[in-house]
Amino acid sequence: MAIKILHIRTALRCLVLSSKPLPTHPNERLHFLSTMPNSSNESLYRKQISLANLFQRYGFPPSQLHSFISTSRFLLGSNLHEIEKSLGILLSFKIPQKFVVSLITECPGVLEFKFLKKWEMVFSKSGVLNISPLLIKSVLAYAKRFQIDPDGFNKSVDVLKGIGFSEGTVRKVLEGFPGAITMKKSEIHQRIEFFIQIGIQRDEIDWIFNSYPEALGFLIENRLMPLVDEFESLGFSKEFIRKEIIREPRFLGMELGEFARCLELLSSLKCRTPIKLKIFSDGAFRAGFEVKQRVDCLCKHGLIRREAFKVLWKEPRVIIYDVQDIEKKIEFLVNTMKFNVGCLVEVPEYLGVSFDKQIVPRYNVIEYLRAKGGLGDEVGLKDMIKLSRLKFYNLYVKPYPECGKMFGRFSGDVQVKRQHPIGLWKMFKPQKHPESKEDVNNMKSFMEGLV
Repeated sequence: MAIKILHIRTALRCLVLSSKPLPTHPNERLHFLSTMPNSSNESLYRKQISLANLFQRYGFPPSQLHSFISTSRFLLGSNLHEIEKSLGILLSFKIPQKFVVSLITECPGVLEFKFLKKWEMVFSKSGVLNISPLLIKSVLAYAKRFQIDPDGFNKSVDVLKGIGFSEGTVRKVLEGFPGAITMKKSEIHQRIEFFIQIGIQRDEIDWIFNSYPEALGFLIENRLMPLVDEFESLGFSKEFIRKEIIREPRFLGMELGEFARCLELLSSLKCRTPIKLKIFSDGAFRAGFEVKQRVDCLCKHGLIRREAFKVLWKEPRVIIYDVQDIEKKIEFLVNTMKFNVGCLVEVPEYLGVSFDKQIVPRYNVIEYLRAKGGLGDEVGLKDMIKLSRLKFYNLYVKPYPECGKMFGRFSGDVQVKRQHPIGLWKMFKPQKHPESKEDVNNMKSFMEGLV
């Protein structure tokens, strides 16, 4: 409780020190509270304190209060009582708290009371569809951002169900692609006709939009048709493309030319045969999609596409690791080890080694020695990862016995499990052959010639 109060006081102190009065002219840039003791400052100060207390009660993280309140013109100019009623409406939708915080952070305008009151009536009267919390979050954010009138929501649900989509698919579409609310019936029919033309059955189309709702928003002439043509130009048959799209609808999310770049990378890989066999175990088409996923993951964390492809080319083992494992390593690199994500371009091996067996033990040893003052020079990511296990042990673990348990391998307390049972060598004795008189005479004649 004391820590919670301290967080609130810290956030409020930041609000006091960094804020200036509201602008009186429409062209004047918004500033925040100053230290000048006038009535407008006092009023704004009280408003910000009240907002901070209100959001704190509804589970908003104290660490985000300062930046959230001070940068939201809507909150500073709105009625506090209406904001509280709006938060009550959001909670009445039974949306998880993390969804509520995420929605308000991304789009504070959803707290407008009149806006939420209209959508509350729409969701309460929508008996044709089982409304999920994620659907409410997605639709509210989209509707506020693009000023969508709620009257057409039930009509769009009827259109999607009238076309033949199952209730589960309609819900998934509105959760992942709320833009379907504004689509015309003819536009949706055009997408369905395109998939039928390339050989996909009607029930399979339902599965595609259920698994990858964003596909409903792709244009046919500018995206879907050129993408299928690109797959064919790379040597894949229409039947094969159809099966792969049904198997993994996210293939449709590729940009034009991206798949060709992924296959080019795969063809130029220089790695051990077992790794290459594992990469291509499901075929080149699937391997290209795995490359695309890992490139997207690296770009999401701050690398540009050229750097992401370079990392995969230097360290092909990344392609066979799960995306969740890669994200786990990157988060540990940035948040715990305090390295920049750009270090991966110079040390891509970091993503190719074991997290639990190599990265964490070595980091623990280095941190212990750094705190103890046992490091002469600073150890970078390259020295921490690229050294062999034995060399790292001899440099940083062996001189300090207390580091043995942190490192694990080669320490005296850890017994290395034998790979073969004791006495197995006895089974590999050379076979004995009987010596004939002819062999004896040949050896004697050979030895006499040497003498």
